[in-house]
Amino acid sequence: MKKILAILVLTTALGACSQTEKGAAVGGLGGAAVGAAVAGDPVQGAVVGGAVGAVAGALIGHASESGQCRYRDRHGRVYVDRCPSGY
Repeated sequence: MKKILAILVLTTALGACSQTEKGAAVGGLGGAAVGAAVAGDPVQGAVVGGAVGAVAGALIGHASESGQCRYRDRHGRVYVDRCPSGY
């Protein structure tokens, strides 16, 4: 039950993230799990796999946001709109 609750909280929190942030989070978790499973030293494998997975996930997530930029107004609200030309 605790695992299900933790997964629910994490997936709800990811709902407010951009595709780049979601990709980094999912890639980091997946990379850490795979790295820990296949490495001789599980801790070192998880650290390296998590770092590589986070970078790869962020790059993949960013590629799916083409033409979209995130802006923050003076009140701290974040919104997504088209990027300026030449950006």
